[in-house]
Amino acid sequence: MTTDKDRINALFDREEIRALRLHYSALLDGGQADRMGEVFTTDAEVKVTVGSMSGLEEIKASLKEAYHSFDTLKRGHYPFVHAVANHDITLTGADTATGSCYLLDFVTDRPGEQHPFLLLGRYEDSYVRVNGEWRIARSELDVVWPNEED
Repeated sequence: MTTDKDRINALFDREEIRALRLHYSALLDGGQADRMGEVFTTDAEVKVTVGSMSGLEEIKASLKEAYHSFDTLKRGHYPFVHAVANHDITLTGADTATGSCYLLDFVTDRPGEQHPFLLLGRYEDSYVRVNGEWRIARSELDVVWPNEED
């Protein structure tokens, strides 16, 4: 039987996980890849457009490199903007969860007459609570647009 306390705790857990995914976007877009330990476990696995990464140090290095490669105008801030929506979270245990959300990935170096979309995708994540805080243990981005036929 689920108690009101259980339901309230589940709401808190889901909200903390949503905030975690938003925090990832803010850190990435703001060029703070060195702070990804606030988001990922030390042994996290990530598959995104810049490649597959295993472990926190590789994630930090790869995301820092991606930031610099997208900063084509050398402004030093927000070469891309990662907006997430429709975050669906399933608590699978006391300290584990899975989730998915849409990614709208904008680039900021295009002239005004061009659309700013880099890609549209869907994250599939596994979360784990470590020392009382939620972290992403595994994340995979499925790019749905553009596709190879475009």
